Amino acid sequence: MVAALVPPPQFDDATFETYRADPEHPSQQEAKDRLIAFSRGGAPAERGGLFRRAKKAPEMKPGVYLDGGFGVGKTHLLASIYHAMPARRKYFGSFIEYTALVGALGYQKTVELFRGADLLCIDEFELDDPGDTMVMTRLIGELVPTGTKLAATSNTPPNALGEGRFAAQDFLREIHAMASSFETIRIDGTDYRQRAIDGHAVVLTDDAYAQALTDASAVGTASDDDFSGLIRHLASVHPSRYIRLIEGLDTIGLRGVAELDDQSAALRFVAFVDRAYDAQIPVRATGEGLDGVFAPEMLAGGYRKKYLRAISRLNALTHS
Repeated sequence: MVAALVPPPQFDDATFETYRADPEHPSQQEAKDRLIAFSRGGAPAERGGLFRRAKKAPEMKPGVYLDGGFGVGKTHLLASIYHAMPARRKYFGSFIEYTALVGALGYQKTVELFRGADLLCIDEFELDDPGDTMVMTRLIGELVPTGTKLAATSNTPPNALGEGRFAAQDFLREIHAMASSFETIRIDGTDYRQRAIDGHAVVLTDDAYAQALTDASAVGTASDDDFSGLIRHLASVHPSRYIRLIEGLDTIGLRGVAELDDQSAALRFVAFVDRAYDAQIPVRATGEGLDGVFAPEMLAGGYRKKYLRAISRLNALTHS
């Protein structure tokens, strides 16, 4: 599990140079410049002339928190920090991977594992479970004083985590303590995954689906599962293990996609989609369009951003 704490394969070569900031959204270039400075240890001081004292650059906090919508390149920038920072010990993982590690090793062993680390990158900081709030804030609180730098992404600013999801006031102190460790960097923009597609997931007929899986099987390994069966199976596996379900797969086949009306099942499917997207595995499906898999009331609730991110990723995977 520890060896897997590196950027996903699609970001193996991610650099600040390959991140193309959209000129229509200046915050992207501003975020890029700020993160380059962070990865180098801080922004350079402005030079002074013979009779002018150089201005000292503002001191950076031990962590940066990149806030923005889905598809604006947050994970690319996070991976760029990982690759650019000259650190001896550095780790990159999703929020769920870190909490799963605590569950497997125990809290104290996890602290000892990361103690002395130069950099911890946390992708998609989510607080769906109040218990995770306490675990991650405690972990951050123990690592920051030892010199560990932090970089995180999320769709929600640090001081708003938990809003619309659970009784955030019960954990307000922990959330605020976590937020104080980060400099929040906002990045605006449009979802890059939607720029080259029509905005809807591809739906295949039964015959086209069968042909697609036949073609995929000729050059690699393809799965072929009933959608409802997959949803039931996900309930029996811890989300941290979903990566095992797709290991070795080159194509994912889903028959009879239907709208989900159970929140727990929907959130498990989101976690599965995240793992499939990280691995860049194409999806072929029949039934309802995967962009309509989450019920309208879910899209209007506290997990709206999470579901919209999953829809964006599903659309991209059905077009790949």
